[in-house]
Amino acid sequence: MDFRFTDEQRLWSDTLHTFMEREVGREYTRKHDESREFPEEAYRKFAERGWLGLLIPEEYGGLEADPVMYAIFCEAIATYSLDFAAAVMTSMFTATNIANHGTAEQRERYLGGFLRGDIKFSVSITEPGAGSDAAGLRTSAVADGDHFVLNGNKVFCSGAHVPGTVITVLARTGPDRHKGLSLILVPNNEPGVDIRKLNTIVRRSLGTTEIFLTDVRVPRENLLGEVGGGWTYIGEHLEYERLALAASYVGNARTALDDTVTYTSGRTQFGRPLSSFQVLKHRMAENECEIEAARLLVYSAATKMARGERAVKEVSMAKVFAADVAFKTSFNGMQALGGYAQLPEYDMERYFREAKHAMVGGGTSEIQRSIIAKEMGL
Repeated sequence: MDFRFTDEQRLWSDTLHTFMEREVGREYTRKHDESREFPEEAYRKFAERGWLGLLIPEEYGGLEADPVMYAIFCEAIATYSLDFAAAVMTSMFTATNIANHGTAEQRERYLGGFLRGDIKFSVSITEPGAGSDAAGLRTSAVADGDHFVLNGNKVFCSGAHVPGTVITVLARTGPDRHKGLSLILVPNNEPGVDIRKLNTIVRRSLGTTEIFLTDVRVPRENLLGEVGGGWTYIGEHLEYERLALAASYVGNARTALDDTVTYTSGRTQFGRPLSSFQVLKHRMAENECEIEAARLLVYSAATKMARGERAVKEVSMAKVFAADVAFKTSFNGMQALGGYAQLPEYDMERYFREAKHAMVGGGTSEIQRSIIAKEMGL
């Protein structure tokens, strides 16, 4: 077993980390977190380099990277913020679904604009009464001639309000719990779509929203894939999403630990550096072990996916463990920085807020453990 990156993978990782340092950076990330503005300039830079097309087949203009290269990407872009990484990754999941399951007309209509950065996507699954029980959703899409008419209420739909966004709505088209669900592409400026941004402690630059759909009429050609295929398509989406999230948690945990090491090495109390105190030293050593373990889980899952194998258990293991590690690392950073951890300019409070959300977003840690147990036959 060889745990090293290939030369190509190492170059890719170095390129991305250099880009994040020089083209994005801490100040830009912090500014957009504080202002709650979408990082449009940085997003455009990703588009200009073709990186938005990492998961898109070459025949549709993408790069068709394998899951390992994608995990490297997600780890790097989360260097300064999990929210920033989500602002880039969220659109990529739906674009991949369109490439895999869309019609030729849908690929023509959406993928070119997406790759240029002109079209963004948001995924709308959760409802006030259907969170972890996603299949219990009630939002309806009723066929009416050559249209679907949508009615319902969605919540925690990240990025739905950003101009130029098409919302992928998981809606009920039939009575069956799973086979009665379909994906409908709904532009966010359609009549009857009411989007309200939520004042959450995370998702501040990407933003998350509540959506009210009232007699929203969209053409039948906005159906993504087959009627009743939504649950299956979302399942494929979630495998990539959980890999992406786990990789991003590892990337941000690494920065949180590096910042803690830098601060404690430069801060003197009682006549010696904070890093020389055993309690802090041991916490940082433990975090180092945990981050490396989480990283191995991520790339083990990515390698299995790259072989074309099912990796439901592996991505859930990576996500739940990496989320715990990100939270623990940022919590220890908050303790080490003391009062300074409360200040935005030290970044640790952002890592801490976003790491707490990691235990909920993309499927709660409790749901991930249930998935793992099911895969174990329990």
